[in-house]
Amino acid sequence: MIKILLMQRKKQWNKHDYKAPWKERIVPWLFLAPSLFVVSVMVLLPLLDAFRRSFFLAVSSRFVGLQNYISVLGNSAFKLAAGNTAKFIAVCMPLLLVISLSVALMLTAFQEKHGIFKTSFLVPMAIPVASIVLLWRVIFHRNGLLNGILAPWDAAPVDWIGSAASFGVLVFAYLWKNFGYDMVLWLSGISAINPALYEAAQIDGAGSIKRFVKITLPNLMPTLFTVTVLSLLNSFKVFREAYLIAGSYPDDSIYMLQHLFNNWFSNLDVDKMCAGAVMMASLVFILIMILQKILNRGGSV
Repeated sequence: MIKILLMQRKKQWNKHDYKAPWKERIVPWLFLAPSLFVVSVMVLLPLLDAFRRSFFLAVSSRFVGLQNYISVLGNSAFKLAAGNTAKFIAVCMPLLLVISLSVALMLTAFQEKHGIFKTSFLVPMAIPVASIVLLWRVIFHRNGLLNGILAPWDAAPVDWIGSAASFGVLVFAYLWKNFGYDMVLWLSGISAINPALYEAAQIDGAGSIKRFVKITLPNLMPTLFTVTVLSLLNSFKVFREAYLIAGSYPDDSIYMLQHLFNNWFSNLDVDKMCAGAVMMASLVFILIMILQKILNRGGSV
């Protein structure tokens, strides 16, 4: 029965979409035009200008070709920042996706109290960054709350912000900040799955694990792509917390690409900054394209 329902749904997807008249198709673009204009002026044009500047010297405006890119790739600070950023993404992304999806699946059993849970988990997004930083300083300072809790067990005070332990603090801050948002996205994807599929699977004797593997996961592929891309982009915004907690030159474990770009901008090394920004934007774009191709291939199986 479940196979029949899946076949019927595939046939509905394969049907030719109705083509609306030209006047109806242009209406959404008219609504999007103001946003597209602002994005073009505030994002696309500066990105094109940064791409142009990456081939010139900042001081003399002399064309140097790929020299800026070679200089950036050979820079030890860039290697440190790029490695820390890659490590941070590799650690945070799987944790955030798994934890938020697990909690979203558990919350589906509490239909009546969905609103209460979603609101409570979204509270971190409403708290200003400056307030969050003050909270982290109170908790993770060398003389802060966490060391005070560990003191009765004769634990040596740890400088959670000024040592290698700051990487764990930054991971915790990222998960705490973005967990609720991703969970709500997962809940919206789960609620869009046809309940008849689960009913048919139960009639056929499928257990909860089999229903999750055969029904939930395949139908959550579009949501997985959206959540992964947004989480990846949000991972680059954690610089605000790191910068406000530890300044422009934090411990080496949390010295991110954004720290490097900020320092280059302060030192007027605009050519290096533009070259690094172009490489980072290109890498993010390539990762998103690869991810889309992998998920589309997995969803078509």
